[in-house]
Amino acid sequence: MRRAMAGLGLVLALAATTPVWAQDADEDRVEDIVVTARRAGAPMWTVERGDSTVILVGAISGVPRDFVWRPEALEEATRRSQRILYPTEARGSMSDVFRILWRIRTISRLPQGTTTADYLPPDLQARLETLMAGEGDGWRTKSFVALSFDLLEKAGRERRTSGAVAAVRDAARRARLSGEPVGIVRGDELVEGLISGPPAQYTPCIGASIAAAEAGPAGAQARLEAWRSLRVTEVLAAPLDQAYDLCWPSGDPEVAPAQREQWRAATQNALSQPGVTVGVAALRLLAEPGGVLDQLEAEGLDVRGPDWKAED
Repeated sequence: MRRAMAGLGLVLALAATTPVWAQDADEDRVEDIVVTARRAGAPMWTVERGDSTVILVGAISGVPRDFVWRPEALEEATRRSQRILYPTEARGSMSDVFRILWRIRTISRLPQGTTTADYLPPDLQARLETLMAGEGDGWRTKSFVALSFDLLEKAGRERRTSGAVAAVRDAARRARLSGEPVGIVRGDELVEGLISGPPAQYTPCIGASIAAAEAGPAGAQARLEAWRSLRVTEVLAAPLDQAYDLCWPSGDPEVAPAQREQWRAATQNALSQPGVTVGVAALRLLAEPGGVLDQLEAEGLDVRGPDWKAED
């Protein structure tokens, strides 16, 4: 929880007297926005249906604030669009905070009398022992959610981050352009998952976190370079990216399916409205097999952007 027409008459007059000119100018404007956005150095895809254009930006977690990736082009495209779609937001209340404090033992520790060895396969436990050598014995009884945070620190996870979501949000705020999240996750739902979810639910998270920790900061840097270089399949194959996807909160069994459906519905809705929509979503939600891009392509739409499909 560590924490989110002044010239209308003139426009109509021009459109009535020179309709072809107005349409061509609008098409040029849209294409200019699309070209501008693609200079950002972040994976993005353009989809069109009639007079609707959607620019989907693939964001990743853990982008350090000093990482150079040319956000200015994305910021410019954001300021010139009509609508902004943000990732799902989590919204909590003081009652959620009090509930966490009340159940902190359940959230931070494994069930009493058990250790990681009671839940992990021997090979994973052995690799974990190697990684945690010299860390004392407290980690053995940590909940898998808490333990995953420790492992991701070893993997080079950044505490102070920025990235595509922040770039779009800052540009929209300065342009006084409203936007909306594709959905909301209530704090009580997230807290309930932390309290009631059995440790075995997060075994895949621990496995991915161990692999990410073994790759270390070099693996984290390689993931960032792949993202900046638009090598989408390499990003999704990175151990750290897989860990982010499998661990809490993204790995919550209630949250992940809801996010996928929210982005599918939001993209379809944006394609029914005229103008340009910029949507900034988790790269994996867009580019994973069966994700938003695959769904759009299956509908016969032309999805333009970097390759997102891994070879068999």
